[in-house]
Amino acid sequence: MASIGIVGGTGYTGSELLRLLSAHPQVKVRVITSRADAGQRVADVLPMLRGRCDLVFQDPARAPLSDCDLVFFATPNGTAMAQAPALLEAGARVIDLAADFRIKDLSVWEHWYGLRHGAPALVDEAVYGLPEVNREAIRGARLVANPGCYPTAITLGLLPLLEADAIEPARIVADGKSGVSGAGRKATAGLLMAEVGESFKAYSVAGHRHEPEIEETLRLSTGRAVSLTFVPHLVPMVRGIEATIYAPRKRADVDLTALFDQRYRDEPCVDVMPAALPLETRSVRGTNLCRLSVMEPQGKGVVVVQSVIDNLVKGAAGQAVQNMNLMLGFPESTGLDAVALVP
Repeated sequence: MASIGIVGGTGYTGSELLRLLSAHPQVKVRVITSRADAGQRVADVLPMLRGRCDLVFQDPARAPLSDCDLVFFATPNGTAMAQAPALLEAGARVIDLAADFRIKDLSVWEHWYGLRHGAPALVDEAVYGLPEVNREAIRGARLVANPGCYPTAITLGLLPLLEADAIEPARIVADGKSGVSGAGRKATAGLLMAEVGESFKAYSVAGHRHEPEIEETLRLSTGRAVSLTFVPHLVPMVRGIEATIYAPRKRADVDLTALFDQRYRDEPCVDVMPAALPLETRSVRGTNLCRLSVMEPQGKGVVVVQSVIDNLVKGAAGQAVQNMNLMLGFPESTGLDAVALVP
């Protein structure tokens, strides 16, 4: 059994990691930390884990994380870059679910995240943890940067089109919608049910920090420079991301559905849907699937891609477990075969 540590176990992504790993047949969580709940039993703080986890939250400053085979950071931006170097030196592997190692251009990262990077020497080494792009590199990685939730949904929606040079890369629009859990577990007035319920709004319209992550990932993956207009929205649901992506069609000779079917035919965590079927976030709730559909409505020259994921699973903890499986040599989908929770 591989020994696993989790730094930051009481946020939504940390608790989702615990939920998934508690049923994983080849790993055992040995260490879990929380500053606020140090000394408390995990099952008392997270009652859904009663009978599944007998650990106690430890203070991260004293937890024996270096004894673990792999450590997840489910923490705010800036935490992993301070602690990962020592863990890597001790021989542990690291997966960061925050953004510390996602963007290779440090000047861009520092601009969008408002921090000076604390481990610049590790940025080039870190592998961007999107298995559908970097599977082989992830297998041999010491340090994996788990992608953001919007970048996962949007990148997977655009990859086949850009790889086939089927769309104009300079005129792409991505309209993203997310449930409130995407903002994390924090006491913020704008995330209260009374504020979010029966309402709908765009945010960060002038620029969102996931935009440069998406553009850089697509450029490095396809060799094509992309100009993306990305506008996220907050919708009154807990889990889920839906991205509707619009791009001018460049090649009329490409069968769009066949293109997506071929690109993702062997991908265990991507499901290409027939264009005639509706795509709903609830069809992936609780799963590590990205479901996609693609069409050119009414033959007007604009390709429309729809992409749905659970932001806490394929958009965070589930994708991290998928990366862990690759890094530790387990079958990629181990522990990730749940059926969606419907209704």
